[in-house]
Parts: sequence; structure tokens; C-alpha cells
Amino acid sequence: MAQTLLFNALRAAIDEEMAHDPTVYVLGEDVGHYGGSYKVTKGLYEKYGELRILDTPIAENSFTGMAIGSALTGLRPIIEGMNMGFLLLAFNQIANNAGMLRYTSGGNFKIPLVIRGPGGVGRQLGAEHSQRLEAYFQAVPGLKIVACSTPYNAKGLLKSAIRDENPVLFFEHVLLYNLKEDLPEDEYLLPLDKAEVVQTGKDVTILTYSRMRHHVTQAVQTLKKQGYDPEVIDLISLKPLDFETIGASIKKTHRVIIVEECMKTGGIAAELIASINEKLFDELDAPILRLSSQDIPTPYNGLLERLTIVQPEQIVEAVQKMVAIKV
Repeated sequence: MAQTLLFNALRAAIDEEMAHDPTVYVLGEDVGHYGGSYKVTKGLYEKYGELRILDTPIAENSFTGMAIGSALTGLRPIIEGMNMGFLLLAFNQIANNAGMLRYTSGGNFKIPLVIRGPGGVGRQLGAEHSQRLEAYFQAVPGLKIVACSTPYNAKGLLKSAIRDENPVLFFEHVLLYNLKEDLPEDEYLLPLDKAEVVQTGKDVTILTYSRMRHHVTQAVQTLKKQGYDPEVIDLISLKPLDFETIGASIKKTHRVIIVEECMKTGGIAAELIASINEKLFDELDAPILRLSSQDIPTPYNGLLERLTIVQPEQIVEAVQKMVAIKV
């Protein structure tokens, strides 16, 4: 076991898969000589050369289209978005091409493509650099959406995403890159479609993902001291949702709180609530509660920015309120 930072775990995953499969390559802005805006590809240009670590122009729609075309012809591209918000410039290519071509070709083509990079609300990055694209792409057919949250799952999930035959949007949070964790020395892969039960409990199910996993963990430490026993599930797979794990938890606790950094309107929690009510309504002893970001562009001001996203103390209050409800 070795202590590894999350961004180094991602780099190790890419390095291992490039060594394993010569069809894997990386492209994006500043991924080569500079090593990526968060150093995920540092050193790979020197190791694999300019034909496998491609520095691109500032033209997201063009290089995304090129990557999709190369995936159609047998390569396995990994697109790094310098900031995931910039990939809105390639929405057409991701939605109409990557998401649909396997279907519209009658299965004649596969799209083994990974689109990864930093997103989420950082520390005073401003509205355009604080995007949470999971809500934008959730409705697009044909995509898999994964959000890593720890060095361990970041490495195992990225390796699986690179080997998958379908397009995978792989979300990394800009404030999690410096997380440290002991990683196994042996190779491992993790399933792309499974949630993780972070903490077992019986009082209430808390569904979360990405950076909010750590806000929830912080809140749970306080709650346990107060005698509460919440169950915490890191969704990991945002599309498809792992309803086997989610359902098993709800059937045990009968209460649900969803904590996300996504916006409230049309966010991941909105889809979760609809699906839970549709499939598990009779299991609920209380209305589902969602804690989401404010529906406004993220302010640059640090205090205002903090007020737009869910904080651990709000999670504590939500559990206290919900578990106090008498059946």
C-alpha cells in the first residue's frame, strides 16, 4: 500500500492503460509538455510521445469530434477538459455523435471514449469555471456518467472507463485532487455502474456523490455523537443509477436525504426523487429531502460562494429534522 494523491491515482490509471493497450491515447489542451492543468498527465508526453499525448488547439468541438472519429475506427481516446465547463462547446459532438452513433449505426460502431477533467465549485473560480455538467448531460442517451470521490475509486473507475466500449463522462472535482489515500500495489478495476455504501446505518439513507461525500462524512461524525445512525451511499454512477443498492438501503431506513453540489432545478437529485417515488414510494415514511446548490451562477466572492452550496451543518440539521418525524 502506498499513500497516493488523487491526481496521481488518475495519472497511474492512464499510464497503466496506455502501457496495457497501444490504442489508448490522450488529447486536450496542455496535456503534453505542460502535463495538464492539474498535472494528471505529467510525464506521460516524455514516456509515450506526441502521437499518444496530443496537445490540441483551444477548440473543444473540433478535438472532441476528432476523438469520436478515432474511437469509431478502433482507437481509445481519453479527452481531458482543462475545465469541464469548456466542454459545453462540444455539447453537439458529445450528445449527437458520441452518445448516439452506436445506436444509429445499428451497433456497427463502438465508441470507447472517456471524457474526463476537473469540475465543480472550487475556491473562487467564478461562475464559468464552477460548472457541474452532470445535470446537462444526464438526459443524453448513450452516455455513461461517473463521478469519482477518492483516490482509490478514481484509479479503479478510470481504468474501467478506458476499457469500456461506450462513451463515459468521468467527473473529477477540482477540490479533491490533493486527497491522499493508501492504494493497493496490485492492479484493480472497479465497476462503473455500482454505488458504494460508505457507512451502514438504520435511521436515514443519505445519497451523495463527488465532493459532497466528504461533506456528508463530516456531518455524520457530528450526528453519531448525537446518537443518530445514518447510512451513507456514494452514488458514483450517475447514469445509470444503481437502484439495487439504493433500494436495499431505503427498504431498511425508509427515509432519504439527497446531498448534491448540482443545482436543484433539473439536477441529479431531481431524477433520483422521481425514480424513488416511482419505484419505492411505499417504502418511504417521510417525504424525500434534497439539499442542492442554489439556482444561480456561482459567485466569485468567497462568502457568497460558500452560501450557494450545501455545508455539513445543513446536513446535520436535515437529519435531525427528518429522523424526528414520527411515523
